[in-house]
Amino acid sequence: MFHRLELISFKLCPFVQRAVIVLKRKNIDFDITYIDLNNPPQWFKEISPLGQVPVLKVGDDVLFESSVIQEYVDEITPPSLQPSDPLVKAKNRAWISFGGDILMALHAMVTSKDEAISNEKRAVVLGKLQQLEAVHSGKAFFNGSEFNMIDAAYAPMFMRMEFIKNLTAIDLLEATPKLSTWSQNLLALDCVEQSVVPGLPTMYKGMLKHMDGYLSTLLVD
Repeated sequence: MFHRLELISFKLCPFVQRAVIVLKRKNIDFDITYIDLNNPPQWFKEISPLGQVPVLKVGDDVLFESSVIQEYVDEITPPSLQPSDPLVKAKNRAWISFGGDILMALHAMVTSKDEAISNEKRAVVLGKLQQLEAVHSGKAFFNGSEFNMIDAAYAPMFMRMEFIKNLTAIDLLEATPKLSTWSQNLLALDCVEQSVVPGLPTMYKGMLKHMDGYLSTLLVD
């Protein structure tokens, strides 16, 4: 029996976007409910063990953690977005986790109040991007010519890096040509373009202003 899927989301969350991209790529009908994480409703507190998004409601059941939600959605709607080779699939899972670390380092960079600390965090991001560059296929997507789960996982990161480039002129992908091309390929996909709410770049700029960190001093109009 197929249950209607409902994704609980926060509009700016990149981890929710990972799940939305998979749902869009596989043309799955789903509902999406947005909440304010700073003031979450009581019903959300009751169903989210970590108090975080994304949460996927499958009938009366609840799933949490973006990678778990991605894999569940993939498994119930063949054909799979995972590589067929078990070793490649396992390595992709490891690099998806690595991507989560980059997102957290990126968040630390954009929220740091002090210029020196922000630059230090930027160096961490750039170092991780160099590691990722070294294992990328050099083709359209991470593993080659086929769009896989790992591509869905990294697209939100690249979208935010594009926001940062447009808003502050900081190009985090300048020294990683394979990742730069990968980013362009991903951001051009319908499933990625349609995975966020309209006006997200403006919302992201507003977030940077609200955080009042060093990057907010670099904003261009």
